Amino acid sequence: MGFDLLESAKNLFSGNLISQAASKLGESEEGIQKAISAIVPTVLTGLLHKTESSGDAGGLLNMVKGAAAEASPSSIGTALQGGAGSLLTKGAGFLKTLFGDKAAGITSMISSYAGIKESSAETLMQSAAPATLGTVGQYAIQNNLNAGGFASFLHSQKDKIVGAIPGGVNLAGLLGLGGLGEIGSKLSGMASSLGHTMSSAASSTVNTVKQAGGSGGKWIWSLLLILVAIILLWYLMRGCGGNKGRETVVDSVTTNQLADSAGTAAPMNTETVRESIQVTLPDGTVLNAFKGGIEDQLVTFLKDNSKAAGKDVWFDFDNLNFKTGSAELTEESMQQVSNIAAILKAFPKTKIKIGGYTDKTGDAAANKKLSQERADAVVTGLKKLSVDPNQLEGAEGYGSEFAKAAANAPDAERKKDRHISISVREK
Repeated sequence: MGFDLLESAKNLFSGNLISQAASKLGESEEGIQKAISAIVPTVLTGLLHKTESSGDAGGLLNMVKGAAAEASPSSIGTALQGGAGSLLTKGAGFLKTLFGDKAAGITSMISSYAGIKESSAETLMQSAAPATLGTVGQYAIQNNLNAGGFASFLHSQKDKIVGAIPGGVNLAGLLGLGGLGEIGSKLSGMASSLGHTMSSAASSTVNTVKQAGGSGGKWIWSLLLILVAIILLWYLMRGCGGNKGRETVVDSVTTNQLADSAGTAAPMNTETVRESIQVTLPDGTVLNAFKGGIEDQLVTFLKDNSKAAGKDVWFDFDNLNFKTGSAELTEESMQQVSNIAAILKAFPKTKIKIGGYTDKTGDAAANKKLSQERADAVVTGLKKLSVDPNQLEGAEGYGSEFAKAAANAPDAERKKDRHISISVREK
């Protein structure tokens, strides 16, 4: 069975979270649950409609990716407690982007439908919007969706999302539609529009060549070949590459490929197909990860009371990317950083240290500096995700100090020495 966006988003709102919201807002749990059941599909329907009506699938894709870190019960809980005004502000901004000046009307309808105060409905909307959109962002990041793939994915989820809008919420009327069935009519075409445009351009060029061919314009065939090559190259870079980050990434820990200071890259291992799994945390957060990946290993270790923490306990990141020769994390890498942040929040007694490592190629001093900068970048990323600073015992770049393979060894051996790792110091 394929990924169910609506259920994944709804699963963020656990029973404990509903109780917490009811207590904080002075509402019944039944009313909060009813409101959430309307808010989640409403936000997703707004995203569907906005993607179709604006034609800016790329911009909206970047928006949901930016919300990926908020797709957790802990983020929603923090927003509800009023300790994170920025999250509520962010949620209000998302709602304005999706619904414009109609957001207030939608809030009023949900309030009436659920039998709760408008102020409560507004707080729930602002708290739930980042998490709901973040669920889309997490899926997009993990599956390397480009704008076309994003539009296609939304279209595949349309029927269930729209079908979940309760009768008491007249979203179609507010959005100026004859019915919610109208939403998504253009999305299926967005994914293939670029390819269609290219095909049309090529066809037009061929017709021009045919017309010129009769007058002895053989040189035009050479021009056609050059034009087709340019179009194909542009399409592959933009459509298949998926995003700006992956056009420059060569330093990937996904396959244990952390480049040296010169940015030297090892060829990616495309033979291994990794199994996707869901890792459930004690606070109810569900992480999308890989079987045997760092999230899987780390959570298993933290739950096992028979295993002790210590300076020799290390786990390697397996889906972390940096731009060539730099310490700048790519957008996609923030998904795994976000997962680690969620794990730390679910295990508040855990303390970790980040380590950076390179192989023996290149200048040793430069390698050590780069490994330090990259380890620091991960710590910075965790701090931005509101991880308790007391859980972070710093970062250290070891360069090639612990590398085992010789500098002239085959890359298959040297790539094992290139990684960013987590040491669990306390649990």
